[in-house]
Amino acid sequence: MKTIAVLVGSLRKGSINLRFAQALEKLAGDRFRFVYPDLGAIPHYNEDLWADLPESVSTLKRQIEESDAVLFVTPEYNRTFAPILANTIAWASRPYGKSSFLGKPGAVIGTSPGPIGSAAGQMHLRALLPVVGIVQLGQPEVYLQWKPDIVNEDLAFTDEGTRDFLLRWINAFDRFVGQTAIAA
Repeated sequence: MKTIAVLVGSLRKGSINLRFAQALEKLAGDRFRFVYPDLGAIPHYNEDLWADLPESVSTLKRQIEESDAVLFVTPEYNRTFAPILANTIAWASRPYGKSSFLGKPGAVIGTSPGPIGSAAGQMHLRALLPVVGIVQLGQPEVYLQWKPDIVNEDLAFTDEGTRDFLLRWINAFDRFVGQTAIAA
């Protein structure tokens, strides 16, 4: 079973992106164990804090380093990715030469109620991740339009087409993580 650090770009109670990640985790079955670092506990990035590093940052870096891959699950804010992810990336990618992301396989997915399903935000995030050392899954891409009944109370996808598409994504991500981990 592969351990995946899942960085969800929404802190909101009832976050659809968190629910999406949890439903994806359930759909993946015993292939992945998702670890959800507490991004809300991480302070705003401040270089001065390295002198007395907050425990939340140490925990974040350790969770990423101990994972087999990183999954970014982002909503879209003003046609870009979630600000909490920018802060998380700033902490995890530093200090210089000690990026917790270096050589990690990763992927970007997300959802929103709008018809483009966080596509613009994901594209900005995809452009940033190679800079911090993430090796990305390119295809398939997941731009999911969130609808109130897309996931039931048991975290199961209710639409067969959506479920089949996401299973294909899970298969691709699983293969990618296995292949990339060998090469890293």
